[in-house]
Amino acid sequence: QVQLVESGGGLVQAGGSLRLSCAASGQTFNGHAMGWFRQAPGKEREFVATINWSDGRTYYTDSVNVKGRFTISRDNAKNAVYLQMNSLKPEDTAVYYCAAVRRGSGYYTIPQFYDYWGRGTQVTVSA
Repeated sequence: QVQLVESGGGLVQAGGSLRLSCAASGQTFNGHAMGWFRQAPGKEREFVATINWSDGRTYYTDSVNVKGRFTISRDNAKNAVYLQMNSLKPEDTAVYYCAAVRRGSGYYTIPQFYDYWGRGTQVTVSA
């Protein structure tokens, strides 16, 4: 069983940056991919980015509000995935969740395909 724990959230002013971290514990993660989702109050959980664990290839949401500002990366040795968020906007305010896929191919953007989830970390961007 893999446990995921997010950290790095907080309160930041618009235009600022945050770096979210997600550490996998319980066993070494040798699955297919890890990803980040977010959920704002009253909205559905939204895909942000994913990274293939073996080769580091990445895929981002098509949302114009995220592309070019967020960067996902991984550190296999540390069993960790990161989300660097720059030029933050108030609409980025949400709980950000880390998730992992055990087996698969390609990129997964739907929450139901993910096998493990963290509890989330709150990101609040003030105007």
